[in-house]
Amino acid sequence: MKYFKFLITICFLGLLFSCGADDDICESGEGTPRMKVSFKTLENEKEKTVDSLYVAVDYGSGKVELGKQTAITSRIIPLRVDESPYTDVYFRTSNNGTESKVRINYTTKSTYVSPGCGVKKTYENLNPVLDPTTTTPVKSIETGQNFIENEDKTNLYLLF
Repeated sequence: MKYFKFLITICFLGLLFSCGADDDICESGEGTPRMKVSFKTLENEKEKTVDSLYVAVDYGSGKVELGKQTAITSRIIPLRVDESPYTDVYFRTSNNGTESKVRINYTTKSTYVSPGCGVKKTYENLNPVLDPTTTTPVKSIETGQNFIENEDKTNLYLLF
């Protein structure tokens, strides 16, 4: 009987200390949102499906390839999370083709979310600028929603 009470006490204490919030999981879009890019044709500005798109981003230590996607109408791209006021994004439609550079200028605001998620950055006053020396394959750009709170709205349109 003595061992049974001891076992019940140990189980109770184990349950007591194991109960807690799930702070180690960052769910339901609580993390830093990414920028949504969609595509249009230059002639009539209708939405376009891009056959293949290669994206690279300069996060401050050189270009990082985000890979190729095929037959897409939009792409989600993570921006820099340091204190830099801009992110350079490079787009190309073929593996060895020419690329267009778009500099995304913005201001950031940090908000504490939870111990598991840490700090969430939101981007405001988005001002994308197409490098005039690299107008192939992207001919022009068009601004969508000029702040990033979540990944629902398109922030940048690339015109091909």
